[in-house]
Amino acid sequence: MQFPSLPVQAVLADVVLALSAHHQLVLEAPPGAGKTTVVPLALLDQVWLAGRKIILLQPRRMAARAVAERMAYLLGESIGQQVGYRVRLDSRISSLTRIEVVTEGILTRMLLDDPALDGVGLVIFDEFHERNLESDLGLALCLQGRRLFRDETCPLKILVMSATLNGDRVAALLDQAPVVRCQGLMFPVSLHYGAMQNAGESIIAPVVQTVLHALRQHEGSVLVFLPGQSEILRVQEALEKQLPAEARRQTEVLPLYGSLPLAAQQRAISPCVAGDEAQRKVVLATDIAETSLTIEGISVVVDAGLKRVAEFDPARGMSRLRTRRVSMAASIQRMGRAGRLAAGHCYRLWTENQQQQLLAYDSPEILQADLCALALHLLNWGVSDPAELDWLDPPPSGAFNQALQLLTALGAVTRDLASRPVLTEHGRAMAQWPVHPRLAHMLQCASTMGVLKEASLLAALLIERDPFRMEGADISRRMQRLTGEMPCETAQRAWMSRVQQQAQGYRKNVTVADRKLPVSQDELWALLLAYAYPDRIAKRRPGPQVVYQLSQGNAVSLAEDDPLAASDWLVVADMGGMSGQQDRIFLAAALNPVHFNDYLSAQVRSKELVEWDQQSQRFIAEHQQCIGQLVIHRRKLSVVPLEAKREALITQIRKQGLSSLPWTETLQQWRARVTLLHQSGLPQEGWPDLSDATLLASLDTWLGPYLDQIGSLKALEQLDLQAILAAQLPWPLPQKLEEQAPPTWCVPSGSRIRIDYLQSPPVLAVKLQEMFACVDTPSVLQGRIPLMLHLLSPAQRPLQITQDLAGFWRGSYHEIKKEMKGRYPKHPWPDDPLNAAPTRFTKKRV
Repeated sequence: MQFPSLPVQAVLADVVLALSAHHQLVLEAPPGAGKTTVVPLALLDQVWLAGRKIILLQPRRMAARAVAERMAYLLGESIGQQVGYRVRLDSRISSLTRIEVVTEGILTRMLLDDPALDGVGLVIFDEFHERNLESDLGLALCLQGRRLFRDETCPLKILVMSATLNGDRVAALLDQAPVVRCQGLMFPVSLHYGAMQNAGESIIAPVVQTVLHALRQHEGSVLVFLPGQSEILRVQEALEKQLPAEARRQTEVLPLYGSLPLAAQQRAISPCVAGDEAQRKVVLATDIAETSLTIEGISVVVDAGLKRVAEFDPARGMSRLRTRRVSMAASIQRMGRAGRLAAGHCYRLWTENQQQQLLAYDSPEILQADLCALALHLLNWGVSDPAELDWLDPPPSGAFNQALQLLTALGAVTRDLASRPVLTEHGRAMAQWPVHPRLAHMLQCASTMGVLKEASLLAALLIERDPFRMEGADISRRMQRLTGEMPCETAQRAWMSRVQQQAQGYRKNVTVADRKLPVSQDELWALLLAYAYPDRIAKRRPGPQVVYQLSQGNAVSLAEDDPLAASDWLVVADMGGMSGQQDRIFLAAALNPVHFNDYLSAQVRSKELVEWDQQSQRFIAEHQQCIGQLVIHRRKLSVVPLEAKREALITQIRKQGLSSLPWTETLQQWRARVTLLHQSGLPQEGWPDLSDATLLASLDTWLGPYLDQIGSLKALEQLDLQAILAAQLPWPLPQKLEEQAPPTWCVPSGSRIRIDYLQSPPVLAVKLQEMFACVDTPSVLQGRIPLMLHLLSPAQRPLQITQDLAGFWRGSYHEIKKEMKGRYPKHPWPDDPLNAAPTRFTKKRV
């Protein structure tokens, strides 16, 4: 077989040899090396393949189609013969097909249907550096499926191919697989850096000006990398307005993103047709153009340096799209697009210093994605703990457990006798639907209710990008277009065709008798959404602003002029906003609360609530019916159980802290004395721990029995807290407390001075003259802890702080005496304090 001259041909022999000797291989080759199309064809006739298929995994549908068509062309065949593809909504394979190019979700479905992958000899993971969640899952399932179901006589070989990835790390996962590296061939690319790029700044104007400059300065077509469809359409509109008339005739401005119709995608990646007036093109693309997809005629790249990624927000229980800077690896790959055919140019809309600050690689999707679908797939595979599989990066335990919680709420998961998560019968049925588990739950419920036709349309609509956001949030208007009740504009016909085609796919292998539910069409959309998003049932808060509280607790807002703003209850299908700000509702349906009594009754939970309401300063005792954190109905309890009332008080005390109890200075000192003995290293004596943390944690034990007659927080002042805490000291500890940590100390003058145990060490503050003739520093705990003496002036100000009384008399006393004698002449300042009479009086009284 003759291949075009491509760099990967230099290592084809190494690839063939390595896969003949091993069952796994890592191939590193830069963009444009030809690995995607040449390698599968070169392996097609290998003896070890023994007539079995090659599965080539591609991250995107557009690339999968293009790759399959290119390989078929090289074989001189039409698509669907030896080379075919399977993607969502499209398939071109036959009984002759030996190489199947599939997207990642298709591979997962193949593995779940047949863990052994019978009839497959090689699985190729292409563009693995993108680290998509499905590719990580597919590799983990392939490795375990091979280990459990295949043997040496019928091996499943695995080839991981990447342009920018640490191949040695992947090789270690694949049992130290050999690594083949291809140097590639790329023409020189001149780099042009822009101004400092700050987060949040609009990129539209800089991109447009850079593209116009590049068109003036260079020949050939231009590939522009933008984060998403919104930016693509805005740049396209601005370019078509600002291009000079002559350039406008000679230049096509073409968008390229995943939801474009196939014909429009093909137009963007195809070369300019000879004879057309347009001699060059500007392709405005998302990161879809980073992959093995080849775009003809590109000699200039303009890179905005941004990409849009879905990140799971655990606090909101949903994924949101965020705009992030690309990694250094991605920026290099984008740059390479300009040097595939000849020397080219790359314009980066950031500084060279910012380039050095980029992360080396993009964060794997598995570390930041919603793991609900992954958890359902693993449980359907028979794995309850992800640690049973081999991962390059294992799923984070927190996100995985949150996914299990959602699956449990959807009725898909229960626990076995060993407390391991397992699928219910409903969960196994959900796993057969090729959609997110939320929509799978909705479709499965709809099939039992006889409204699958409507639910499949709704599911397909929710998967597709919403083209009607400017019309408001009401999902009913979108559905009216799909059901024919409203006309669909010409510009949205492709959208409607995709949605309807996808909906038909959901019903393809399901036989369910349709029936009419006794609800309006608008009510039906809300009911179906409530099955998919039980945590997003929302109730409007009182007040002038249009704010709703979701059943999971968060608040979301709705535009004041939106027709749905008149609804008390909604089900929210789509929401979002800026980080740190309240989310806005983008798509929702008005919900009739009467259905909490019928179709949604399984989601309603009843509970008795007895708690202290801080705002009204009273107990609330009522029976509530709730959806999540939303109260549907409440009625007062005629009798409040003492146990519940006691628990409510204890909960409020824990919230406010121990300061809500009637502490006195004497009681605080008593607690400090007990604490000193508890910390003294004498645990055998049984001194209790009276720290704040311990007292708060054990409120129900030591305080609960005394709360039955307490009706408010103010009534806590009636408690004899001294007696309650004293009951914590069994006999003879009260007597030992007086002996080892007495509350006062009798000083040489005869005065009894209070010891301050709230300080550490305990403090004895006494007038200096009262300590005359005393050599030994007073101490507690039978002499183990010397008191800290604060020796005071006649004005009760500290003259000396010491734990060495004898040293004080020998030393600094004499300096203090010189200074104080003139200031306080009425008080004794003897030269020999150890032989002077201690006194609390003046010299005259003495």
